[in-house]
Amino acid sequence: MQWRNSKDRFGWLATSLHWVMAVMVVGLAAVGLWMTSLNYYSPWYTSAPFWHKSIGLVFAALLLVRLLWRWLSPAPAALPTHSRVERMAAGTAQWLMYAAMLIIVISGYLISTAKGSGVSLFGWFEVPALISGLPEQADRAGAVHYWLALGLLGLAGLHALGALKHHLIDKDNTLRRMLGMRLRNSTENGK
Repeated sequence: MQWRNSKDRFGWLATSLHWVMAVMVVGLAAVGLWMTSLNYYSPWYTSAPFWHKSIGLVFAALLLVRLLWRWLSPAPAALPTHSRVERMAAGTAQWLMYAAMLIIVISGYLISTAKGSGVSLFGWFEVPALISGLPEQADRAGAVHYWLALGLLGLAGLHALGALKHHLIDKDNTLRRMLGMRLRNSTENGK
C-alpha cells in the first residue's frame, strides 16, 4: 500500500489517520460521558479529565494533519456505481463530521481554559489559555461539546452503516479501499 491516496484507493497515511481517529472519537466520547458521573471523592475525579484533555490535544493535532493531508492528497473519486444521492450524502456526512470534530476540539479548549488555566499535554507542556473569562464560557462550551459529540457519534454510526451496506449488500470496493484490502476486479461493472 502506498502512503499517498491514489485514484483507486486511500493511502496508508489517510487510512491510519481515519482508523486511529475513529477509535479516539469513541474512546474520548466514552470517557467524557463517564467523567460527568464522577464525584469529588472518586479516585478518577482529577486524573480522568487530565487524560481526556491530553488525548483531546493529540486528537486536535491529528485532525489538523488529517485536514491538511486531505487537501494535499485528495480522496479517491467515488465509485461509478454510487448514485448521485449516495455521493452527496457521503460528502455531506464527511464534511459535517470534520466540522463537528473541529468545533468539539475548540469547545473542549474553551471549557478547559474558562478560568484562565492552560491545558496540559501529558504534563510535558501546557497549551496556554488564549481565551478565558467569557460569560458562562465553560457552561456554553460544555453544552456545544456534549451535543456535538453525540451528533458526531450518530453521524459516524451512519457512516459505518453506509460502508457496511456497500460492502455486504452492494459488494463494491468502498470499504476495501479504506481497509487496505485487495480491491475486487475493477472490470466488474465499475465495482
